[in-house]
Amino acid sequence: MKYTLTYFLLFAGWMILPLGAYAQPEEVHGDYDKQLAEHRAKYKADFLTEARSPLTASDTAFLDFFQPNVLWAIPLAKFERTPDAKPFEMMTYSGQKRDYVQYGIMKFEFEGKALTLNIYQNLRLVQDSLYRDYLFLPFKDFTNGEETYGGGRYIDLRQTDIIGTFIQVDFNKCYNPWCAFSDGFNCPIPPAANHLEIAVEAGEKKFRGEHKH
Repeated sequence: MKYTLTYFLLFAGWMILPLGAYAQPEEVHGDYDKQLAEHRAKYKADFLTEARSPLTASDTAFLDFFQPNVLWAIPLAKFERTPDAKPFEMMTYSGQKRDYVQYGIMKFEFEGKALTLNIYQNLRLVQDSLYRDYLFLPFKDFTNGEETYGGGRYIDLRQTDIIGTFIQVDFNKCYNPWCAFSDGFNCPIPPAANHLEIAVEAGEKKFRGEHKH
């Protein structure tokens, strides 16, 4: 996907790209909707290949999503690396802890509101060559408990999403932790720093099926 203004902002040295500040032709919207539909189809299919999956094929019919919203597909948010951050234990909803480190901070705007989110790296995955570049963005927002799962949602990122001092983040691809579907999973609790005081009406909604115990 091409963003003409993206390259102007990059070389002009703008610090934050406000959402909605770039115009996109109709055909770009169509391409984006198609790509997002393919992403969501794969997301559903992955539940059927995971050994510990909380969902069956029939359960995936109850997965629900917001309509695609390109304003939440951020081509370039300001990114600051935090190489001196110390490892810490992120609590999970099961009561267990997982070792993470803050990898960096992203800053962006939505409807004139400045927002900040921390991006983390799982210290166990760093030891695996297949997942060494994986990054983790857990967050909560004002839709939790109403339109979306009360425990917050996640976004998976990779280091290749970082372009210089910017990062590409698509909230349309945020998803529910497995705890939203069934008990018995160690789902990280989004840290307080990642509680957004805004409604993120994008990505996965609350599961419409029955929660399994």
